[in-house]
Amino acid sequence: MSNFKILSTGLVAIALSLATGCTPTTPHDDNISEAPVAVPVQGTESPSPTVSPTASSTPSAQNNLSSLDRQFMTEAAQGGLAEVELGKLASQRGASDAVKQYGQRMVQDHTLVNDQLKQLATQKGVTLPTSLNSKNKQVQQSLSKLSGAKFDRQYLNHMLQDHEKDVSLFQTEAEQGQDPDVKAFAAQTLPILQEHHQQVRSLVNPGSTTSTPTPTSTPTTTP
Repeated sequence: MSNFKILSTGLVAIALSLATGCTPTTPHDDNISEAPVAVPVQGTESPSPTVSPTASSTPSAQNNLSSLDRQFMTEAAQGGLAEVELGKLASQRGASDAVKQYGQRMVQDHTLVNDQLKQLATQKGVTLPTSLNSKNKQVQQSLSKLSGAKFDRQYLNHMLQDHEKDVSLFQTEAEQGQDPDVKAFAAQTLPILQEHHQQVRSLVNPGSTTSTPTPTSTPTTTP
């Protein structure tokens, strides 16, 4: 009997040791699973927002046009629209062939200049006017009510005043413009406007030295 008790107590001790030996392994595995916390992943995401502001600042660099250049482009576009619309009116309602031919030249020359200005405006991110302002609409309406010699006189006087302003506007931009592309456009267009001015002066004052046929050949040379 004493041997049986010794064996039974030995088996109990082995069973206890096995039970206690299994328990420490399970919490050890829990600690290993908790170790890879996802903290370093958050650290890698933080620098990404700094990239987005630089991308948004690049398109704004295209809009670094000075107020003088922007104003010039807007006024030039508005003047060009008026020259085309009034030129159409002159080619239809003009009494003399000289006025009709001058109106046709205004339509041809200023349509080309307006197209060049539109291309330049898209490059510079400038929105140009697409219709006549109130002042030019009033001129168009008043001229549309006239006919014969009265129309010719009013139209030519308006063209004389208008081209004096145009020459001054383009000359100022060609000399004082800040953007090289806008400045080059003004310098390239200025000779055409000066010819328009000289031609309308010769029509208003027939004693003027400039003759009408000479300017008509020049616009074709300047695309």
